[in-house]
Amino acid sequence: MGLELYLDLMSQPCRAVYIFAKKNSIPFQLRTIELLKGQHYTDDFAQVNPLRKVPALKDGDFALAESVAILLYLSRKYKTPDHWYPQDLQARARVDEYLSWQHTALRSCCTRAMWQKMMFPKFLGQPVPPEMLASTLAELDRCLQMLEDKFLRDQAFLTGPHISVADLMAITELMHPVSAGCKIFESRPKLDAWRQRVEAAVGENLFQEAHAVVLKAKDMPPLDPDLKEKLKHSLQCLLY
Repeated sequence: MGLELYLDLMSQPCRAVYIFAKKNSIPFQLRTIELLKGQHYTDDFAQVNPLRKVPALKDGDFALAESVAILLYLSRKYKTPDHWYPQDLQARARVDEYLSWQHTALRSCCTRAMWQKMMFPKFLGQPVPPEMLASTLAELDRCLQMLEDKFLRDQAFLTGPHISVADLMAITELMHPVSAGCKIFESRPKLDAWRQRVEAAVGENLFQEAHAVVLKAKDMPPLDPDLKEKLKHSLQCLLY
């Protein structure tokens, strides 16, 4: 069995892994795990990833979880172009710096913005207090400012003159609130110019392909009642 990637393109890190593999012509078999159908809770998937999260990778008998680990494994195994994860010590450290920061910063506020603005009220039937949503969107705005000031600065990409895995992780996060109707690029011309450069570097068709599912999320049918209750319980952390 060749390389298998277990993904749901509703998930932002799954989209980053998908774009990276496709852009670098890495051969893989796509195993779709639909989170909103609870497929990550199955015993079969637990055999692949006991954490019951996507993305996950199987390469023969080798299994791997966590998006950053998967991206770096693919970059090393398939010897992808150096700009994705540079050999230069300091250039690589800049990529590592962003990847370390984003988990509890951009990832957190983008996820909460999407769920509070769209997913909780529309699909789980759980209204979000306006003041809570306003606080989340204000936090998102502060996080975007930090993204510009600390990482993007006056560079073409987040860690230098060339696209890296840091840019893939960032853009896929930002498309989460965009899918919920947040106009995060309209008042940020620097960030919008970066977004256009990332999309051009990836390729417009691949970028749109990877984001088609999440950008149509608002049109999804109602969730199964039993799964809705299960998700409500497991996702309460996104309301704080």
